[in-house]
Amino acid sequence: MEIRTLITAVLSVPAFWLTMRYNMHMFQLNGYKNGEHVHWLKKNLRQQWLLVFGMILGIARIILPVMALDVVGYLTLVLILLVYRAMKRLNTKKKLVFTARVKRMIATNLVLAAVILALTAWIGGIRPLSGVLFFLVSVQFGMNIVCNVLNHPLEACVNQYYIQDARKKLRSVPGLTVIGVTGSYGKTSVKFYLQTLLQERFSVLVTPESYNTPMGVVRTIRGSLKPTHEIFICEMGARHVGDIKEICDIVHPQHGIITSVGPQHLETFFNMQNIQNTKFELADALPADGMLFLNGDNTYIQEKAGEYAQKTFYYAEQAGEGYCAGDIAVSQMGTEFTVTAPDGETEQFQMRLIGAHNVINVVGAIAVAHKLGIPLSQLRVPVRRIQPVPHRMQMREQGLVTIIDDAYNSNPVGSKAAVETLAMFDGIRILITPGMVELGDQEAAYNYKFGTYAADCCDYILLVGKKHTQPIREGVCSKGFPEERCLVYDKLEEAISYAYSIKGKGHKYILLENDLPDNYA
Repeated sequence: MEIRTLITAVLSVPAFWLTMRYNMHMFQLNGYKNGEHVHWLKKNLRQQWLLVFGMILGIARIILPVMALDVVGYLTLVLILLVYRAMKRLNTKKKLVFTARVKRMIATNLVLAAVILALTAWIGGIRPLSGVLFFLVSVQFGMNIVCNVLNHPLEACVNQYYIQDARKKLRSVPGLTVIGVTGSYGKTSVKFYLQTLLQERFSVLVTPESYNTPMGVVRTIRGSLKPTHEIFICEMGARHVGDIKEICDIVHPQHGIITSVGPQHLETFFNMQNIQNTKFELADALPADGMLFLNGDNTYIQEKAGEYAQKTFYYAEQAGEGYCAGDIAVSQMGTEFTVTAPDGETEQFQMRLIGAHNVINVVGAIAVAHKLGIPLSQLRVPVRRIQPVPHRMQMREQGLVTIIDDAYNSNPVGSKAAVETLAMFDGIRILITPGMVELGDQEAAYNYKFGTYAADCCDYILLVGKKHTQPIREGVCSKGFPEERCLVYDKLEEAISYAYSIKGKGHKYILLENDLPDNYA
């Protein structure tokens, strides 16, 4: 009995670590939100069927400590080791970050496991230990939720300390202007475009990369804010009602820009009204003398804008009030356009960004910079300096192939604009995509529409993931697109390899539209 238990222990330790690590990674990708993780588990538990089997086996082994069950348990643990080692190697898009919170959750998990094993040995002796070890390894798919609940009081205290410290640091910088940037899409791009324009005259701090959660904002303030900064551009993301308000209560923005309202994160927002109200939590937080910049081309924004009394400035690609773009000319080398300000001032701009859809985001940044005192004429050079944001229509030349990297967080509006931009290139136009996610009950419908758009703009359409991309394929085929040019692959690497092998005259343009995170892949 002791030898059998020892063998189980030797196999269980690495299996425990690998299953705990994988599920912790998924929990982190799900934003440490118990509700989102439960929803993810419901959709993906079949991928962890080995753990479900191991949990049942563990219970059986506790009741019946027979050798046959031990042997089955050994084989199960070996399979778990092989499978979860492979999953660890595959999940590399956004790696697990061992933050202080993750370390605290791991510590709680280990303490719980040690207490359970100690109580088992004290009450039942060695006989049931193998079954308990099988059970502890297999139950890891749900242990993060348990640990998160147990750690909640501690995490709340830690977060509150960091938030108060960030608020104190913000107050210590006299004259700091905080500009909030939010939207269903476009907010990260506008943030960096605005930084490029404003840093010509001001000392500017921006939240890095896609740091747009409360603790991401707090981390930026505590780690990067200096007394010399004059402007803090704060990106504000949201997956639930109240998320924007939570960030605003920390940073208290003087001005704000809402780049868009659209069907993004519908799985957690449930309906468009919740998305609309959440984005306008930024407007609710602005002072009476604050400036609110709104995308005038967005229908959902237009519906809501009349409720606000702040100084409101629209920016749009069509003639009307506010900052208007016109004379838009798009080529493979970039985009030219003119901007007319509310006071009638007009200026022509050139930028290296491709696609007419990028114009609206740049005009939004121009509007903010102009209202902060920079003449349009002085913004011409900074606009030419604007660089593509990584993975957002970013072009990379590779010999006879041009990669158009739009792999970050695709949405219905952006995906349509991306394939329409691909259509303007003269050559072999290839789309590679796994489709769009987090669109709730409308996900299949939006992916079907995306397929119809892609069919009109592409020469080849390579889909990644058979089940999830089926609606896209149906949309593609509904347009009479040649089926032999709409292929499905299990892995992104296989699709890219085929794209490079395609023969034909002309330069090849490969659009990478969206890249599902590991918890969706």
